Amino acid sequence: MTFTYDTTQLLWAFGLTLFAGLSTGIGSLIAFFAKRTNTNFLSFSLGLSAGVMIYVSFVELFMESREMLAQLHGEKLGFTYATLAF
Repeated sequence: MTFTYDTTQLLWAFGLTLFAGLSTGIGSLIAFFAKRTNTNFLSFSLGLSAGVMIYVSFVELFMESREMLAQLHGEKLGFTYATLAF
């Protein structure tokens, strides 16, 4: 089995992974060197990150379901079913 990779997509994926890893490290350094704990900011940050993760998950599920339903029912009806399901 032979795999072929597009170098541009591979570099883009590694770049995004590197950015995410560095963001996590920088965020932890900020939290580590903070003098006091602000519970309001912590609550807001956790709520925002949870919302982003849920949004990304649902968008990915929506795209997959739209493609599968389009194969079964056609493009227009598949999109309608996927939209109504979410």
